[in-house]
Amino acid sequence: MTTDAPRIDSYALSHVGKVREDNQDAVRACKPDDTLNEICGQLYAIADGMGGYSHGGVASTLALETFFNTVHSTKPGQIPQAMRRGVQDANLSIYQEAQRLNVHRMGTTLTAVSLMGNQLHIAHVGDSRAYLIRNGKATCLTNDHTTVGELVRMHVLSPDKVRTHAQRSSLERALGIGLFIQPDIATVPLKQGDILILCTDGVWAMIEDDEFAQMASAASSLDSLSQQLVDLAMDRDSDDNVSVLTVYAEQLAEAPTAAPARVWGLPQRLRSRFSDRS
Repeated sequence: MTTDAPRIDSYALSHVGKVREDNQDAVRACKPDDTLNEICGQLYAIADGMGGYSHGGVASTLALETFFNTVHSTKPGQIPQAMRRGVQDANLSIYQEAQRLNVHRMGTTLTAVSLMGNQLHIAHVGDSRAYLIRNGKATCLTNDHTTVGELVRMHVLSPDKVRTHAQRSSLERALGIGLFIQPDIATVPLKQGDILILCTDGVWAMIEDDEFAQMASAASSLDSLSQQLVDLAMDRDSDDNVSVLTVYAEQLAEAPTAAPARVWGLPQRLRSRFSDRS
């Protein structure tokens, strides 16, 4: 029995914003007709170079290049493992490049997803975010690896205080800072009609979760959705680069096996939700 080919659409948009002199964000999407998609899934990623360190733009671009190269060299059926190796290889590449350039530190966030069949694989380090929009609701699939994010996980700070907290951007985990990195890796079920939004903190800090859902549900296309998100972030005076990558799962191919969802690395409040596949 044959199945229809997947139809996945995407659109990426990145802007320097109103305050920064250069754009240290990077976004990358797979080519729809790339034969590697059948092995590695359709791969999308976003990275936010650390503005407080040297060469943030170099770090974010190098992270995505290395990550894609590693994942695209994977064997069939090993996407989560390949994404973990991709993050670790990207981390080492940035660390070595900083030494080559004789700079103190280079760093970046990295948030990536791979769509394979009806599975969504996620790799994440830092405070960029991945949102899943389904049935008019937005679910954040990533943890913020920040001082404030840790306060939320410890139930010291309410999640609704994160966007306005003075230490919102204080990263506790990022690529390039040390020789070793531990990414969050997760696999969750994907459904036809799902929309994914990957964005840097220059966007999500200005836009509430329910606004992501409302805008995605009302948008006529991914390019208009991406433009509206960037415009809204800048209208609300984002002080950072603003970047989004939107993905629409119009049609999914059947996965070869119905393996249970793996939910390590997901925010704690979501684990039971995605573990229940009934």
